[in-house]
Amino acid sequence: MTFLSLVWLVIPFCLGFSIYLIPRSEKILALMTAIISAAYASALFLEKAPLSVQLLNSFGVTLVADQLSAFFILTNALVTAGVVLYCWHSDKNKFFYAQLAILHGSINAAFICTDLISLYVALEVSGLAAFLLIAYPRGDRSLWVGLRYLFVSNTAMLFYLVGAVLVYKASYTFSFEGLAKAPLEAFALIFLGLLVKGGVFVSGLWLPMTHSESETPVSAMMSGIVVKAGVYPMVRFALLLPEIEPIIRVLGVGTALLGVFYACFEKDTKRMLAFHTVSQLGFILAAPEVGGFYALTHGLVKSSLFLTAGELPGRNFKELQKTPIATPVWIALVLASFSISGFPMLSGFGAKVLTMKNLLDWQVIGMNLAAFGTAASFAKFIFLPRGGDGKTKPGFWPAATLLIGGLFAANIAYYDAYNVANVLKPLLTIAAGWAAYWFLIRGTSFKLPTAWEKFEHLTGAMTLMLIALFWMAFSRSSYIFG
Repeated sequence: MTFLSLVWLVIPFCLGFSIYLIPRSEKILALMTAIISAAYASALFLEKAPLSVQLLNSFGVTLVADQLSAFFILTNALVTAGVVLYCWHSDKNKFFYAQLAILHGSINAAFICTDLISLYVALEVSGLAAFLLIAYPRGDRSLWVGLRYLFVSNTAMLFYLVGAVLVYKASYTFSFEGLAKAPLEAFALIFLGLLVKGGVFVSGLWLPMTHSESETPVSAMMSGIVVKAGVYPMVRFALLLPEIEPIIRVLGVGTALLGVFYACFEKDTKRMLAFHTVSQLGFILAAPEVGGFYALTHGLVKSSLFLTAGELPGRNFKELQKTPIATPVWIALVLASFSISGFPMLSGFGAKVLTMKNLLDWQVIGMNLAAFGTAASFAKFIFLPRGGDGKTKPGFWPAATLLIGGLFAANIAYYDAYNVANVLKPLLTIAAGWAAYWFLIRGTSFKLPTAWEKFEHLTGAMTLMLIALFWMAFSRSSYIFG
């Protein structure tokens, strides 16, 4: 299995470069990368013990593949496959599919890295591939959004790299475990890079513009899987280092509330989905023990929602409320919205129940408020008028069938969630959220400020977050050792 793991790791890159060598092969090869990753993730679920690979002794690359990795890898496989199917009949060229395969491979690498330098390389490669996909249309707007993303991402990763060097100076290793012996500034610098890369809390305010202004399939990739490359290491840190776990849980609750608060009052469909990406990443971090299953569910939901939003006649909710949409598209939109709201029979239900059961006492109120806000904001989609006419892109239904079908299939992973108390609570939360939408949100014209999203403010937000992280680490260490 170790040899197969190394082969699986390099296959997406080989297939990505092969796209230029084999005529009319780009779609098939890009889809093959996803299929191979899905097969590898399935094999990992059957492994009883984690697979560990160490190359070049303690100074080299350390890889670990276990069930947590399997959830994230499977998410990457399904989202990538959905995007390839969506673009199958489009005019996307070899360059697009090659970058898609390279992005897929670099994110896979991030999901099995357990040393700081290998993770840095994987995240940088994924950031470059994501930039090229964002800028693919070559328009002024897409180039600006792509360069903005690249600048913010690379700046944050420079902080991360300095933190990694400080870890090595303190512990003579780049492994994740070395963070336990590292100085506070190393923790703050590394986490700043990961928070920005993952789109977490105020460090993720680059995300709404980037995701909403990208092309529909790129938005689906960015929200469904790319940001999880920054979240995964934080989940791994929480499981490896108990002293760091409370900080990650705090960030999870804050992120969930911040994102859902903005989403409730957002009038643009893609921006609302982008803010919900921020919020749902908070759910992953709030309960790290079950973060893998929530990541899988969120990846399927959010990629399907972005693809479906691309089939709507507009992006403004006020206009959509007056324009009936095609009933089949509405059904796809409702099923995904039900799942993310926690409705039974879809995997979002089990993911939310499992997350709520693994919260600490102080997290419960905040995360229940986030769940309530999720139901209220997605009522905007559920109560859109239906019955209109409209053609969908040829690849939409194969992609939607795969992703939404995955929500039904993943629902069986936690069948123990189905008891009266677990079913009743999310139904009441959803009902309360719908009521809030009808009586409070639907008619409001309130708009939250977006100044924090401006380019010139993003680096300032990094500085503030760096100070906050240092303070959190200092407070935690004083509590443990003082």
